[in-house]
Amino acid sequence: MKSTFLNVKLLPLLGMMGLVGLWHTFPQAEEHLIVAPAPDPKVAKLKLPEGFKAEHLYSPSENGQGSWVSMAFDDKGRMITSDQYGALFRLTIPAMASGSATPTIEKLTIGTDTSAVGGMGFAQGLLYAFNSLYVMVNNRPTARFPKPSGLYRLQDTNGDDQFDKVTLLKELVGEGEHGPHSVVLSPDKKSLIVVAGNHTDVPEMDAYRLPKVWKQDNLFPLIKDPRGHANNRMAPGGWIAQVDPEGKRWELLGAGFRNEFDVAFNEAGDMFTYDSDMEWDFGLPWYRPTRICHVTSGAEFGWRTGNSKWSARYTDNLPPVVNIGQGSPTNLIYVNRGRFPQKYQNTLLAFDWSFGIVHAIHLKPNGATYSGEREEFLSGLSLPLTDGLIGPDGALYFLTGGRRLESSLYRVYYDGPEKPVATNATLPLPEAHKIRASLEAYHTGGPKAGAVEAAWPYLKHADRFIQYAARIAVEHQPVSEWQGRALAEKAPRAVPQAAIALARHADSTSASVRSQLLTNLMVPGFAQLNEMEKQDVLRALEVVMARMGTPDGELKTKLSAFLNAGYPSKSAQLDRAYCRLLVTLDDPQGLVKTLALMDQKIPNDLTADETATASSDLIMRNPQYGLDIARMLAKVPPMQQTYLATMLSGQKAGWTPAQRQKYFSWFRTALNYQGGHSYIGFIDRARKLALQNVPKEQVATYSKLSGEELLSKNGNDLVVGAYPKGPGRRWSVTDALAVVDQGLEGRSFENGRNMYNAITCGRCHTMRGEGGAVGPDLTQLATRFSKKDMLEAILEPSKAVSDQYAATQFNLKKGESVVGRLVNEDKDAYYVSQNPFAPDQLRKVPKKEVTSSTLSNVSIMLPGLINSLNPDELKDLMAFLMAGGNQDHQVYKAAAGSGKGK
Repeated sequence: MKSTFLNVKLLPLLGMMGLVGLWHTFPQAEEHLIVAPAPDPKVAKLKLPEGFKAEHLYSPSENGQGSWVSMAFDDKGRMITSDQYGALFRLTIPAMASGSATPTIEKLTIGTDTSAVGGMGFAQGLLYAFNSLYVMVNNRPTARFPKPSGLYRLQDTNGDDQFDKVTLLKELVGEGEHGPHSVVLSPDKKSLIVVAGNHTDVPEMDAYRLPKVWKQDNLFPLIKDPRGHANNRMAPGGWIAQVDPEGKRWELLGAGFRNEFDVAFNEAGDMFTYDSDMEWDFGLPWYRPTRICHVTSGAEFGWRTGNSKWSARYTDNLPPVVNIGQGSPTNLIYVNRGRFPQKYQNTLLAFDWSFGIVHAIHLKPNGATYSGEREEFLSGLSLPLTDGLIGPDGALYFLTGGRRLESSLYRVYYDGPEKPVATNATLPLPEAHKIRASLEAYHTGGPKAGAVEAAWPYLKHADRFIQYAARIAVEHQPVSEWQGRALAEKAPRAVPQAAIALARHADSTSASVRSQLLTNLMVPGFAQLNEMEKQDVLRALEVVMARMGTPDGELKTKLSAFLNAGYPSKSAQLDRAYCRLLVTLDDPQGLVKTLALMDQKIPNDLTADETATASSDLIMRNPQYGLDIARMLAKVPPMQQTYLATMLSGQKAGWTPAQRQKYFSWFRTALNYQGGHSYIGFIDRARKLALQNVPKEQVATYSKLSGEELLSKNGNDLVVGAYPKGPGRRWSVTDALAVVDQGLEGRSFENGRNMYNAITCGRCHTMRGEGGAVGPDLTQLATRFSKKDMLEAILEPSKAVSDQYAATQFNLKKGESVVGRLVNEDKDAYYVSQNPFAPDQLRKVPKKEVTSSTLSNVSIMLPGLINSLNPDELKDLMAFLMAGGNQDHQVYKAAAGSGKGK
């Protein structure tokens, strides 16, 4: 995701010079000054829980060793790491309290390979097990490193403590940030767990816990991401497999993730992962936050491309343990070996790269699954977390880096008054957990006698994880054994599960099976069911129709009447389900009701997934990602209206001119809201789908009414002025200054102003009385700063951040932190502005809750914003800045014979 946000450095140089002069007025003070050792800034920026200490051990990027993204410990307690785009390294780390914190570093060379990479690297996952180093390579082959993505095994065959044998266990098709990721040892220490993102093809497996019958299963009109992300990736998305040590047998355990990076196991052997969000979907009703998932046998978590991601409420996928919020998951650890206080036993540590937070998720058994309470365990402004492990000494080791960023290795350990707990006691598990485990025994080893009889009663169980395990158990048995039972099922809670199972496995062309399933799902007493039970019935209707087609004739009439009897409901989520079904049936009564619902202002918190982190708290932790959140929060789209409007784009029949007038006018209004990077594109694609159902002679009229002229040619952006023509380049200060020093006389004022607005300077800066107030006023910029100063501030905004505009991290007693710009305080509270695009919205932070505060050394402005400009556009922008937006400034006086003017 790209942000365009300008905050030109306006460091008060004269003030600094005044301080320097004052210091030299009293030189005798220097003789008596006692200077304490300066704290390591890499450690000082970390927020840790009480009693914990941190050490900065090493910075590979400062030593030309790349940016490290993965780690493992070998059988001798040494750490092995990998550069994201380079070699493997082995580290001998000094013990805690040894008086030394500098590791011994050895670059690994595999066999006789003398290349720069040394024969192996580019690893996003490392594991030492079975007297071998397993390496998950994520790479598109090049001359520098010709090995493809896949799982490799490295062995030392001659006992010289060097790996000399490389075996490719399986090549995997996929690379990049959604490619193959981690490799982890299974809880029984007998096999490997392999983790891959949604841009990695599922290889042919020897067995599938999740039956290989996955499809889109969605009646929502498919709109793929307008900017092309994952457009060729279909079900089942990211996946997790179990592999034997030799790499010969592969079994799919679960799927339906976007980009899960790692897994962790608790004492009960239950597996968890931390799945990513699609940040370009911010503000859209199909956005799913980053989340902790309990990955049970045969689990499906419903990732689908574009806008077709499943709701966590759909009964044919599983819900998360906890929704965390925006971020970029990279690592997951279960605290079961660490020297941690009792509070952190039964806790997951989830790493977020984007916002530099380690979330502690405290797990509690809850039926057949778990609930989770989130705490901010560790954080730092500018802390791109990549990987971490509990070391043999019980300390937490973690890496920062990735994407060629500055990389560091840290050690964190508990040094407080409480005696650390070395191991966890086995969790007491409820009976529901045991029932689920017994049902999951039918997911492996092929069909089993008695499986249907054992599992079927649990299709109506109230626990969703038990219900899911029972359905998957049934689906692993021959359809002939249970089709009749599915068609005869009458229990309201079991009917949807039976219908979904049969729709997934039966002959999709069987009209009689479809008719019987749809009839069964119009369950008597439907109005008396609770919301979850109704949701399950409506979801089953959707799956049957998506798999087997829509009914016609009398059955269609009956189904329409059944649905209209409950629509609209008192639930925003149920209304979405009703709308999907009625529009698919092209029901005119449903059209009228849906348009009426679009008049209602449904609060977004009734339709969006609740998250453990507040979006506003993330804005100033990372200028690249946070400012997209800021723009959305300043003008949040109405999610329920967006959902209903998108669904109505598929309604063909029943429209009146007045209804079309009202509906297409909504799109013009929707273009005024701010969402993620793809928001405008999604709105435009839905608009164009709807226009396909308009008579040809009316298309132009409704296209104009719906805001066609407000959109760029590709429909992904609003036409808000001129955009850079480019081609851009990765400008350095030296290169940019060389171009600007060629002269700015006679430049175009109009194009300079256009470029100023195109890179959104005016959103945060005032010039000649217009613009935002997040950054300094730029009107008199040229009177105090040179062209070089300005270029440095634009290209390297974090090089010098004025306290006046820096973000502050306030650390609270309860372990959380608040990040924003301190704008005011009184005796009782700090008043913090967190959103640069809504600076007047202040958060009150009571002083009694604050334990400490830290100024960020990272500018809230994204670096390199002029990289989209060509040399002429750069000159025009710089002339506009030098002129302070004054068209009559000397810089615009045409040079003799130049032919250029205003």
